[in-house]
Amino acid sequence: MSMLLRTPGRIARLGVAAATTRIAARHGLGRRGAVPLSARMVAARGFTSGSSWMKMEEGGKKKVEKENGDKEAGEKKVEKGEVKKVEEGVEPPTPGPEKEMDLGFLHGSLAHGQAAENAQKLMRNGIVMLSPEDAVALEGITEELKEGFSFPKSWSSEVSARLLKEKGYPKALLGILEKHKGGEPLSTQEAAIMLNLAKIVIELEAKGKSLSEFAPPAGQEEPIEAPPPPGGNKSGKQEGQQGQQGGGQGGPKSFELKLDFNTAMLGAFTTYMLYRMVVPGENSRDITWQEFRTTFLEKGLVEKLVVVNENRVRVVLHREATARAYPESPAAQPNFHYYFTIGSVQSFEQHLEEAQNQLAIPSRERIPVSYTKEGSLVDLAISLGPTLLIVGVTIFMIRRMAGGASGGGGQGGMFGMGKSRAKKFNHETDIKVKFADVAGMDEAKLEIMEFVSFLKTPERYSRLGAKIPRGAILSGPPGTGKTLLAKATAGESGVPFFSVSGSEFMEMFVGVGPSRVRDLFAMARKTTPCIIFIDEIDAIGKSREKSGFGGGNEERESTLNQILTEMDGFNTKDQVVVLAGTNRPDVLDKALMRPGRFDRHITIDRPTMVGREQIFRVHLKKIVTNEDIDYLTGRLSTLTPGFSGADIANCCNEAALIAARTNAESVMMTHFEQAIERVIGGLEKKSLVLDPEEKKVVAYHEAGHAICGWYFKYADPLLKVSIIPRGQGALGYAQYLPTGDRYLMNVNQLMDRMAMTLGGRVSEELHFPTVTSGASDDFDKVTKMATAMVTKWGMSPKLGPLHFADDPNKLTKPFAESTAQTIDAEVRRIIDEAYTQCSDLLKAKKDEVGLIAEELLKKEVLGREDMVRLLGKRPFEDHKSFEKYFGTGDKKSAPPPFPDEVKDVPPEGPTPTTPA
Repeated sequence: MSMLLRTPGRIARLGVAAATTRIAARHGLGRRGAVPLSARMVAARGFTSGSSWMKMEEGGKKKVEKENGDKEAGEKKVEKGEVKKVEEGVEPPTPGPEKEMDLGFLHGSLAHGQAAENAQKLMRNGIVMLSPEDAVALEGITEELKEGFSFPKSWSSEVSARLLKEKGYPKALLGILEKHKGGEPLSTQEAAIMLNLAKIVIELEAKGKSLSEFAPPAGQEEPIEAPPPPGGNKSGKQEGQQGQQGGGQGGPKSFELKLDFNTAMLGAFTTYMLYRMVVPGENSRDITWQEFRTTFLEKGLVEKLVVVNENRVRVVLHREATARAYPESPAAQPNFHYYFTIGSVQSFEQHLEEAQNQLAIPSRERIPVSYTKEGSLVDLAISLGPTLLIVGVTIFMIRRMAGGASGGGGQGGMFGMGKSRAKKFNHETDIKVKFADVAGMDEAKLEIMEFVSFLKTPERYSRLGAKIPRGAILSGPPGTGKTLLAKATAGESGVPFFSVSGSEFMEMFVGVGPSRVRDLFAMARKTTPCIIFIDEIDAIGKSREKSGFGGGNEERESTLNQILTEMDGFNTKDQVVVLAGTNRPDVLDKALMRPGRFDRHITIDRPTMVGREQIFRVHLKKIVTNEDIDYLTGRLSTLTPGFSGADIANCCNEAALIAARTNAESVMMTHFEQAIERVIGGLEKKSLVLDPEEKKVVAYHEAGHAICGWYFKYADPLLKVSIIPRGQGALGYAQYLPTGDRYLMNVNQLMDRMAMTLGGRVSEELHFPTVTSGASDDFDKVTKMATAMVTKWGMSPKLGPLHFADDPNKLTKPFAESTAQTIDAEVRRIIDEAYTQCSDLLKAKKDEVGLIAEELLKKEVLGREDMVRLLGKRPFEDHKSFEKYFGTGDKKSAPPPFPDEVKDVPPEGPTPTTPA
């Protein structure tokens, strides 16, 4: 100690060396524990007083020494720079607060020159013999302390370490050894205590004593308190206020309330307003008119009257005269006033005039009356309070939301509105779809499989200079498997999959859409490689050029702009693939569709017959059936032209439900056919019982369709005709099967199809004296088909090869009025030709129409076999696939003769008008 007092210049030199050591530790190769503690640290923090190691205040109270704040901060940086381990090439982290042991009962309580008293304080928790590991740790601490100090010969560090190992070590200081064994540097407080311990041991040895003599008897040791929790740093004020007994143990912590100026002012104002509302004012008093007249007016104490808000009168008195008349009354006070209430200003003025006349007050001495408008703070708060509250809440919501919208990945603003609603799927738990589960879209699957290769082996492409595509647009009709294909891509590549709908970006608050886009892409960058799938992207990706009609949508455009920015801002090395699905690729913005954002445009159309067969094979894996799979899938694919993958899945599920409803052991062909009919025509309405006359009209109507489909060459082959009501308003239906997948149609095919569609109305005209409204849907189909032939397909000799798009968003037509008249004339001509063609056929086959109609009335449903039995083989060759699964109809027997009872004339009676 005397050595330190004699060498103050040495401490200053050590401080300069500390800065050099800090710089070296920050920029050089660090060795853990190389400089864990030095004299510079102790000199900087433990011994700045220059008079003692740690002074004890009488009564056990702490004396907290104040040091210069700037110096303290600088010295903390010095010591942390020395002890922090620095790895090569890595900037050390910002040093945080030291984790010191709970040695408060020793801090400031070891007195200089009082070894016995100090030993008693150290041994309050008992003594323990050191283990070999603890002995090594003690030697290490001793060596580190020697590096910073030259111990006097009177208290050698080796001697103190030997004595501690042989005669015992204080239990209270075992934590210091544990900390050293864990590789952590000692704090300044711990270093000072270890220096004191060495000094105490040496002084006791010189007096022939040891630490063990001061240890309490067994069972009377005080327990060692647990250290405070991490992060629970106490302020200097709290440390100074800890308990006075036992070296500062057990003291309660003080409560610290932090309020900013605005909160304090708002609280004070609210408190004052509540006080004014609850406690009535003490500087006023209400009186009656009679009290005013007898007490003040008649005695001449009134100076003037003030009418406030036309309902109250303030009485202003002569203070000196009032004080003489009423010495003990508060009316003499300067700010005290009397008030009385009036009904109206006119009655008040009249009563005042009468009172002054009765008192014979001269005109020049009459009391002056003034009028004023006033509002109290309470009234103002009550009137403006709700408005201010609403405005405040609105501003708070906007500010909170603006804060959340400023960056992605955070709280997402108020109530998490700015946070992305994307659902994250993990391939190990959620995504079980593979490319083997996707069928009927071989070309699209082959193209999108490249994305899997990109995500699995990106170096295969990057080494050749190729860039990973940013994304792909999956477009096609609903239910064709766009989402399924995206899921298969995620499941096959084994990466996280974020799924979100385009409408989920939009919200009622402004700025939420762009914020959710930022948050989505921020999450994606953290989990690369991954896939983002935005379903129905047309909800936010519509062309900005077309958004001006009828008013724009700035929020949607802002969301679209944010998507464009995020996709264009991707690093080319980021393994993030963006897939998007839409049913309307024609309305998407050009900037969104350009290469560099969505590089691939993959069209997924309805499956062909081969594709439908593959899809049926996938879904039939889960169906219990004893049918031959090859024949079953072939027949079902033929029965379902134009079906999408979702329709096929629905058919398989409906077939299983129908089989379960009938308690069948397995799903049979009949169940599948019933399911297909339900999907096409709707649910059978067996409860809808038609009138006999209506049922006959429906039968002849459907028979007309059936005859036309059977005898027109280019009409689709008839599979089934029924007069059982189905779906919404359909009292009967005929099921036809196209001869394979057609992609082109000529004029003859279109004319035969229109003639077949008109067969129901023509049959009604031939067999009944009047017609019904049942052919309205047929007329709609024929009109659309004929209009398309004229305006789109160039099948009109008068108009020629012209195309007029029918855009419902445009108010004007792209042609002149004369051209419109020509279009109407050509549409009329084509429909008339189809009508004539149908009428000629049905007139020639009038008996066959009656035969089919009567059979329908008996059986309600006729299949292809029934048609062959009644009409013979169809005079035209059918498609090979049709003949394979539904027969050729080649029967040697001729059609049966018509029964005599079959009449072609309907019975007399009222004509039905119900739609068929």
